[in-house]
Amino acid sequence: MLEKLFELKERKSSVAREFKGALCTFLTMSYILFANPAILSAAGMPFAATAAATALAAGVCCILMGLFTNFPLALASGMGLNSVVAFQLTEATGSWQTAMGLVFWDGVAVTLLVVSGFREAVLQAIPRDLKLAIGAGIGLFIALIGLVASKLVVVPAGTLSVLLKNPEAALPPVTFGSYHSAPVLVTVVGLLITIVLMIRKVPAAILIGIISSSLLALILKIPTASSALAWPDWSTLFRADISGAMKLSLLPLLLPLILVDFFDTLGTVTAISEQSGIHDTKGKIPRLRRILLLDGLSASIGGLLGASSVTAYIESAAGVAEGARTGLHSVFVGLFFLLAIVAAPLAGFVPACATAPALILVGFLMAAQLKEINFQDYHVGIPAFLTLVTIPLTYSIAHGIGNGIICYVFLHLVTGEPKKIHPFLGFCALLFLAYFIL
Repeated sequence: MLEKLFELKERKSSVAREFKGALCTFLTMSYILFANPAILSAAGMPFAATAAATALAAGVCCILMGLFTNFPLALASGMGLNSVVAFQLTEATGSWQTAMGLVFWDGVAVTLLVVSGFREAVLQAIPRDLKLAIGAGIGLFIALIGLVASKLVVVPAGTLSVLLKNPEAALPPVTFGSYHSAPVLVTVVGLLITIVLMIRKVPAAILIGIISSSLLALILKIPTASSALAWPDWSTLFRADISGAMKLSLLPLLLPLILVDFFDTLGTVTAISEQSGIHDTKGKIPRLRRILLLDGLSASIGGLLGASSVTAYIESAAGVAEGARTGLHSVFVGLFFLLAIVAAPLAGFVPACATAPALILVGFLMAAQLKEINFQDYHVGIPAFLTLVTIPLTYSIAHGIGNGIICYVFLHLVTGEPKKIHPFLGFCALLFLAYFIL
């Protein structure tokens, strides 16, 4: 049954390989079980209830993605999007319930764009060099997340205080961390262990690296997010104020949410497709419309459950790096999240510095796409460069993609090659211009 449903032999995979990849993906993205409630609690949402909703939403959406698309993509509440809910939408709308209502309508709008074929057409309109740059840029982004989580990269102590007094001051935004720090030591040791295992082609190298780092962190008594087991709290479920979010005055808040959600997922799907090799000779992704449709529906599910917008996670690349190639990977990840509803503290025993080596090395694997970008052709090389550097440095996939698309369209217009600009790409450039300006 599993072979027929997930085409395991055709994609040269197995149940064991999909399970191993799923476990690696889950461990790499399990931080969301604690990060999402911590952020949304700033909006007045109860921590325990948001933690349960986060696990439930991720579990349901991952299983749906695996069953209906057969693509190794995991989903959970989106980092960045949850910050918009907590620090912008809640204050602007007056309640977290109305903010979740906006998240629901964001999912509806994105789903309609998929049904109309617009979202898929946009992805196909993006030149291959830009797609490769998106994947490599996201790789640099998640490597940076790992470096920051491990304290290998830190904000200089005096930067924030100086900038508060003088916003125009030119100071380094980040610098190197201390190698006397226990989290840095855990990351470095875990990184070296994982690299050696990868060189020796040991199966589950990344997973073994995470486990090794976690054990070292336990020995060094590095604090974790673990807590006592408790019964799930469902007080945020179906509390979204859907009708209250339909006010015309809230439309300016909804449009940026749609735009960010729209392009973040396009970048993630492209990156996972390139890494896994699940595409045809022209770079087209099978069942792409289903993937995008499930992603749109997941945003609405996240809003309804009180978990913020659920979206595709680039951490899926960790499972793909371990050999996952089918939707069975996503089903397993979903089951892990459902188990985490009552066993979330177990995930808390894996500190950020223990998963950091996995993020750094997955970033390395994804950056390998750089060699295929034609940097000699400035028409695509410069937009590709802007894309891959601004994704990590702005901490925003959508902004990186927007910068690349605007530059691509502009260069072809001023050099007399407008016919090479796909109409959808031109339209997206205008949308991004409006978004950045307004």
